[in-house]
Amino acid sequence: MARNKAVIGWREWVGLPDFDIAVKAKIDTGARTSSLHARRVEAFERDGIALVRFWVYPKQRTARGKVPVEAPLIGYRRIRNPGAGGRTEIRPVIVTMLELGEHVWQAEVTLSRRDTMGFRMLLGRQAVRGKFTVDPGTSFKMGRDHPRLREAS
Repeated sequence: MARNKAVIGWREWVGLPDFDIAVKAKIDTGARTSSLHARRVEAFERDGIALVRFWVYPKQRTARGKVPVEAPLIGYRRIRNPGAGGRTEIRPVIVTMLELGEHVWQAEVTLSRRDTMGFRMLLGRQAVRGKFTVDPGTSFKMGRDHPRLREAS
């Protein structure tokens, strides 16, 4: 039953290979769903397939270095946002590949405005369950940089 899981810290660099970027993420086992900071979110359809286009801002605390991306839209999810006084938000949901160290897997991610949050991405418990053990006393157990890091332009 016991399986060796990789140990990660409370914050880590997470690669998003579908978008060729990496973002600094907060690992939050109190949050069920993962969330990515996105602006100019626009749902549309191409050849009968639901898609969403949006801008990702990989660098914290700056609007520089934005990356325009598109992803399949799998639906919308109602999320209770404690940071907004417990207000419920309806967010678009995508499925994308994530990289953490040598681990690569697919996860659902909601798109939201995280301008006022300290991290551009929140990695929730659904994304880390069964794969990692979180050590809340450490940071960047998988390394202090990521091969997909881009310089802000």
